[in-house]
Amino acid sequence: MTRTTVNRVLLGVVGLVLLAAGVLVLAGGLDLYRWLGADPPSWWPLTSPDQPVVSARSRTRWVDSTWWWPTVIGGLAVLVVGTAWWLAAQLRRSGSASIAVPTPGAGGLRLRVRTRALEEALETGTATLPEVERAGVRLVRAPGHPRLRGAVRLTPGGDPAALVEHFDTGPRADARTSLGWPELPADLRIRVLQAAPAESRRHRGRRRRHPRVE
Repeated sequence: MTRTTVNRVLLGVVGLVLLAAGVLVLAGGLDLYRWLGADPPSWWPLTSPDQPVVSARSRTRWVDSTWWWPTVIGGLAVLVVGTAWWLAAQLRRSGSASIAVPTPGAGGLRLRVRTRALEEALETGTATLPEVERAGVRLVRAPGHPRLRGAVRLTPGGDPAALVEHFDTGPRADARTSLGWPELPADLRIRVLQAAPAESRRHRGRRRRHPRVE
């Protein structure tokens, strides 16, 4: 699941929760339950304009307990830190939106390709290599040092060394030629699926991670 998908799911869930809470607060504040003859949820405290969202009894119920304030402060700290981490992750840009492509022999023509389009092409090329079941590739644009980061899952009995060679001479070489980059280092995380029960003992331990292609 990509970061964009996760963000959309989280934002959708948070939005639905806030929307439901807002509708309940609005219904209680405008006294819609009485006007419409509807029954509010049994667990919802705000059912009329004269009621607070949080009653005085609820606000002071556990204030004398020794665990109350550490729990509140700890929970709020976790929430703030988690929110700040999520925001920093969204603002951190690991790649540019587009990449300049050389156009030899065409003076004055500037051509750019979307980074995601390049990543999709690399993923497609890697997925078609022998013994590859699934592949994901990202282009990390560190200042002055672009590099590829990939996660590849091989079929049972797959050969990680052969994959590295095919990737180096195939998708990675094509990307270097297309972009006009003499160097394009790559970090691959390779996982070999477990073989069938009869062969699991023979292929046990054939899992490799982070081979580098320089």
